[in-house]
Amino acid sequence: MSTVTETGHPERDPERDPVRYERNGPVAVVELHRPHRLNAVTDEVSRELVGALRRAVAEGARAVVLTGAGRAFCSGHDLKEPAPAEDPLAARERLERLQDVTRTIKRSPVPVIAAVHGWAVGAGCEWALACDLVVAAEYTRFMFPEAGVGLTVTNGVSQLLAAVLGPQRAKYLLMTGSGFTAEEARGWGLVNEVVPDGEHRRYALELAGRLLDKPPLALALAKETLDRGLGAGLEETLAMEVDLSMRVVGTGTGTGSEAPAGTGATEAGPGAGPGIAADSGAGTVSGAGGPHRAPAAPRTGRRQP
Repeated sequence: MSTVTETGHPERDPERDPVRYERNGPVAVVELHRPHRLNAVTDEVSRELVGALRRAVAEGARAVVLTGAGRAFCSGHDLKEPAPAEDPLAARERLERLQDVTRTIKRSPVPVIAAVHGWAVGAGCEWALACDLVVAAEYTRFMFPEAGVGLTVTNGVSQLLAAVLGPQRAKYLLMTGSGFTAEEARGWGLVNEVVPDGEHRRYALELAGRLLDKPPLALALAKETLDRGLGAGLEETLAMEVDLSMRVVGTGTGTGSEAPAGTGATEAGPGAGPGIAADSGAGTVSGAGGPHRAPAAPRTGRRQP
């Protein structure tokens, strides 16, 4: 698999690239590649993901599939990464780089399809929501746990989630941090197709192939028309989210992974439950269970609306 890096230096070890890029004919596949950390997000991941998405457009790809290596799509921000020593200006610049992922997806003239499996938590859930279409493996588990770890959402979720779910359900998910399944996500309109576990990438590539029959300009206009019709401008939303995120920068709260305790999220997978130790390198919410293992239900004590 070929790789893309921020510098493009050929001597860089591809095994260490946090984002990988390959072409499948006219379709670009962009893969989050930190499987040992369940593709947890770092500043480097944000930068290189933007670079890979831009590369796809520059090289004339007709569609992009965004996916994750290993047992998860993306487990949120990485708890094991040391908190950056940064002043408010540096913190704002880092947050803007995170927002650039959604900016780049939305500005792309080609459709971006998320192929999601395992855990899609926090930023991972946000990035899936930003994509134009979402294919999810049947045992995917979604979650927005930011409020539970002292953070606030980013990547346009404050606009995009309410646009899909309505404000009441969106508030419920953000305030409680309740996990939800791929089937629930499809029923609510967050996911287009739920497919057998392990088949998410293949189905996403097939979906991308179906789009290749359409005139590129027509697809680009369909995407732009719908995105611009959401209401308030996305740029204003992204800027607002940075302002809100700055309120918790340097407070000592919410400096790590999106995975709250008590959800059954361990390195053994969503369905493992308590009593199974995490891998020695773990610190984030961990990956999906085996191909036929359903995740544990969220321990909220109440049914979701």
